[in-house]
Amino acid sequence: MSDVVLSRSQLAAAELPAYPSLTLAQVVLVDSAARASAAQAALMASDAIGFDTESKPTFRKGEVSTGPHLVQLATDERAWLFPVSSRVDRSILQAILESPAVLKIGFGLGNDRSALRSRLGIELANVLDLGEVLRGPGHRGTVGAKVAVAHFFGQKLQKSKKTGTSNWASPQLNERQLLYAANDAHVALQLYRAWLRAGGKNAPDNFFGENT
Repeated sequence: MSDVVLSRSQLAAAELPAYPSLTLAQVVLVDSAARASAAQAALMASDAIGFDTESKPTFRKGEVSTGPHLVQLATDERAWLFPVSSRVDRSILQAILESPAVLKIGFGLGNDRSALRSRLGIELANVLDLGEVLRGPGHRGTVGAKVAVAHFFGQKLQKSKKTGTSNWASPQLNERQLLYAANDAHVALQLYRAWLRAGGKNAPDNFFGENT
């Protein structure tokens, strides 16, 4: 584990090496029955998988989100992206997310459970929000992936705000979107592995600096 301890404000100015993200060759867009079956085999064979969702942002007051529009799941080797609008049978995605045998790891998952239930009829099971776990007692908010990457790996996780707030409901996701979504899920799993190697403890008090 890295000795780097940074608050979010310090992290923005820190000169750290870049976190090694997945490549496009490690990202699979699940847009066919064959890819869905391959995804199920790989993901259900894992003890834990990275998990996240993306939704088209809302900009108008009172506008209700129709997300999630994309569900991302990752093994240690690759990420599988499930577009919600795809005509591919959704039962495979449901089976994975509802499986009590596979632990789903993510950050900031507060709204995912209700959104998946209301939009897709999926009852999310066996989930660990690492941001909540790392927060520990006596702290507000959650720990984000950027701060956790700096702490555990001594590296900087690059995340584009422009890509993060792009149209995730688009039928044709671009390369930047594919990589952004894939790495959100994959980094969560890698941080979980690092957290376990460190003893699976809450973050130290100075992990948060001035900002939580």
